Amino acid sequence: MQQLVDKLVLWIKEKVSAAGLEGVVFGISGGLDSSVVAVLSCRALKKSTLGLIMPCGSCQEDEQHALAVANKFSIPTRTILLDDIYDTLLEKLIIYKNQPINQKTRGNLKARLRMITLYFHANQLRYLVVGSGNRSELEVGYFTKHGDGSVDILPLGNLVKRQVKELAVFLEIPQEIIEKPPSAGLWKGQTDQDELGLSYDELDAYISGCKVSSIVKDKIKNMATSSDHKRKSPPVPDF
Repeated sequence: MQQLVDKLVLWIKEKVSAAGLEGVVFGISGGLDSSVVAVLSCRALKKSTLGLIMPCGSCQEDEQHALAVANKFSIPTRTILLDDIYDTLLEKLIIYKNQPINQKTRGNLKARLRMITLYFHANQLRYLVVGSGNRSELEVGYFTKHGDGSVDILPLGNLVKRQVKELAVFLEIPQEIIEKPPSAGLWKGQTDQDELGLSYDELDAYISGCKVSSIVKDKIKNMATSSDHKRKSPPVPDF
């Protein structure tokens, strides 16, 4: 596990150097993946690292967990409250005053607003934006297009969720973060498993080539197909 950590830390350094930039910025949500990314990034570029905590109708516990990680590993952070900006933008975007806005639309707007915030800091500081997406999520397109899916580098992109959890244990991420149900935190009560319709154990098993039920297999294939537009560059005519 130490070898993996060393390789990832070196990889982050190399990507920043290759881009001719000076450091990295990332969101700290208080979740497992972002905590691991934060620790790896800080190890790679201690003096040129910035973690952004961006509450937007968020659970207070998530913010507390984000601060706990930042404090434990001495990660430089900035907290930016996005609630008022989100509310104002949402009001401006409403087409029909009486038309209800579905939960997914609201959630994706939050994710995209956070990415705008990350890239503002990246441009200003000459940093790369580090994403926290893992292989399990990338395989089925479980991310917001032009939101958390639009980053410069993905250190965890080759690791399934189980491996990220093992890495978190090795890095000594606070246990309450490791044990809590994974969530993007885009609305109250949201969990990854509810949205995916299957567990990470099932998803990881399929990706790893292990036997899963035909129901799980079909669901994953359908998710991959329907998210194809999110996982690839925009198509252009072949003529």
